This record gives sequence, C-alpha cells and structure tokens, in this order.
Amino acid sequence: MKTLTRIKTTAILGLLLVFVANAAFAGMSQIGNNRKGTEDATFKAFQGKLIDAETQQPLVFASVSLEGTNIATVTNTEGNFVIKIPNENLNGSLKISFIGYENLFVPIKELKEEKPNILKMVMVSVNLTEINVFPNNPRLLIDKVMENRRQNYTSEPLLMTAFYRETIKKRWSYIGLSEAVVEVYKQSYGNDRQDQVKLYKGRKSTEVEKMDTLLFKLQGGPYSTLMLDIMKDPYMILSEDILGSYEYSYVNITRVDGKLNYVIEFKQQSFITTPLFYGRIYIDMESFAITSLSFSLNVENKDEASNMFIKRKPMGVNVYPTSANYLVNYKEKDGKWYYNYSRGEVAFKVNWKKKLFSNTFTTMVEMAVTDWKKADNESSFKPSDRLKMNVVMTEMVNGFGDENFWGDYNTIEPEQSIESAIKKIKRNLNNIK
Repeated sequence: MKTLTRIKTTAILGLLLVFVANAAFAGMSQIGNNRKGTEDATFKAFQGKLIDAETQQPLVFASVSLEGTNIATVTNTEGNFVIKIPNENLNGSLKISFIGYENLFVPIKELKEEKPNILKMVMVSVNLTEINVFPNNPRLLIDKVMENRRQNYTSEPLLMTAFYRETIKKRWSYIGLSEAVVEVYKQSYGNDRQDQVKLYKGRKSTEVEKMDTLLFKLQGGPYSTLMLDIMKDPYMILSEDILGSYEYSYVNITRVDGKLNYVIEFKQQSFITTPLFYGRIYIDMESFAITSLSFSLNVENKDEASNMFIKRKPMGVNVYPTSANYLVNYKEKDGKWYYNYSRGEVAFKVNWKKKLFSNTFTTMVEMAVTDWKKADNESSFKPSDRLKMNVVMTEMVNGFGDENFWGDYNTIEPEQSIESAIKKIKRNLNNIK
C-alpha cells in the first residue's frame, strides 16, 4: 500500500536531526524590520484570558478574530491571547469561537488596554430533536467529506500572513525557541501543488547546557505545520487507499462556531502493524466539511515510530517517541473553509547506553493564520524568496532584544514558561552587553 509506505518514510513533524552539541551558547541577532513601530502605532493591542463560565478553566486554541475581517489569532495553552486591532476598526467586535461553546461577541470598546480582559464562554448543549439525519455508518460521513472537499474548501490560491513558533525542551527547560512571521502562498485545495512559505521576520535562541547535551534540530519549520492541513494533504488519514486501515465510531454531536457538528472517533485496525493515528474528527452537519481534527500517532512500536522522526543520531544512544499529538482547525467564511491553526507536539526519551539515567525532550511546532487575502497564480513567491522544504529555522535567525520586534503583526501569546525563557534570554543579552 503506497500510503502506508509514505507514512513510514515521511516524518510527521518534519525531519528531526539529533547530534552531540559542541557549543555553550548561540550568538544573538535578528532579521526583519518592523512594519510599524510603536511611536506612530496605527493599532491598539488588547490582552484577554478565555475561560469556561462555570469551571473557570482556560479554553485553549480557541479562535479569536476581528468580526468582518480576516484578522485573527488563537488562545494559547493557558487560555491567553493578545490581538492587535487597527485604529480604523476600534468600533468593531471580537468574535470568539470554541468547540462545544456558544460564540462570544465582545465590542472592542468594552475591552481594557492596560490589563488582561477575563472573557467567559458558556458551554452549549445540543437538543437531539435538532438532528434530522444521523447516518448509520460513520465511514459514510468520511466518504461524504472527501466527496465535498473541493466545494467546501477554497478553490483559489490565498496569500496568508501567519505566526510560527517552535520550541524544544529538555525536561522542563527550553533549549531551543524560534518564532517567525511568515507569508504563505496557500495553494487551492483543487490541486496537489505544494504550499510556499516566505520568511518576513523571525528571532530565535538556542541554549545548550553541556557538551554531552543532545541538541535537536527540526527540519521543515513552517512546512511541518502546513503538512497538518489534512484537507490539503489527506494521505495520513483520509486518502482513499488508507481509509480501510481505520475503524470509525460516533461519539456525540456538538457545536463548532455555532454550527452542529458530528464527532467521529477513529483508530487503526487491529491487523495493521504500521504506526498509524487515532483521534477525533469534527464534521459540519450541513456542509460535511471538517472543522477540526485532533489526532495522535500510535507509538507502541518504538522502533518503527522512531524511524518516522529521527534522521541522524549519535552512536550509542537510543531515541524513541513517547507521544505525538496533533491538531488542525479550520474557519468558515462566505461558505468556504480555510486553514486557520495547526500544532504538533512530540515527546522523546533518550537513553545513552553507558549512562544510568535517561533524558526527556519535547518538541512543539504551531502556526496560526493572522490575516489573509485572495491571490492569483502570479502572486506565488520567487524560488529565491521561498524557504526550502528542509529548512532548519534555528539556523536562520535569532535575537530577543527588541521589545517591539513584531510591530503590528499578530502573534500567539507565549505561555508563562515560554515567557520566562524569553526573559532569561534577554537577561543574558544584557549581561553580554
């Protein structure tokens, strides 16, 4: 089966390089100029924390957008976000959506600039009397998704502005952190051509503690997150020759962005030995479009799972993944669905044959589309401007010294642990100066 072979030979989170580090601390610089500085800022930034109205728990990876525009961001793993609103849109409203919750609309004028705004969302229940059709076989829903793919997802190329982040942690300490604003030439869902990525500006830091510390380098950068656009590249789960390798079951009905969605669980058939995936698919009941997909790789077969990620490693060390989790979300506008956010996180255990204790490393990549517009075929990037498919972002740019580095670009609010790492980097920079 060609698809199984492709999965075996294609890393899901880009190609991962592993080698013995020989540097104590990487130098610092940065690439890119602010599109707009703060002195003549044409925007205002608003902070928010999104929580469940009843439990007070944070709501993660929720969509936060400026209503009537394509300007958007997402909440982080702590429910926090920052969104920059152009001055001409300050009379508008934020639209916030999250799976299983009522949409929340907040007038910009009601938000405070000087401190985080606590925003509460209410979980919504679904009345089964609203359900007109409930197919007996969940596999038929998947077939319908693929049948409607081209009419549900954009048939035109798009120019997207997106924020990309990748991190590498050794246990609880960050040893790699890269962030970038990129432009994406998003190919239409009606062809198989590869999306293109151009770097606008970025920064990074890599800190290595000791000579014997393993340094992970992720290959693929933003392309790794675009690979998770399962409707553009469905080979991992939804291609015709892989569908029979999974079994599907109904879970329940919920709402996504105010629309009723089927929730389908899937897992690999028991007779399949190649590591495949398991997870949940959210399918819009009206259009049969996938609105969200959360899935994980079956890593029970350590050797095969390891071969999917590791390109090179030192002699005398065993490396294997202990978990691999992924998420992709889509947004609807004017009857079409668009790639909005994706995230991948893989944890590894590293055992040296001559050492008593093992180490745990965790890699994460995420990308959120913060604005987009329609493009044409002439808008594609010149070959010299495109990032290569095997790009290693940590080898391209670095620097965390500029407080206003991102200008008016929207980003994903860093989690507290990432924020602490950035503060540490800046302290080190000040000491160097």
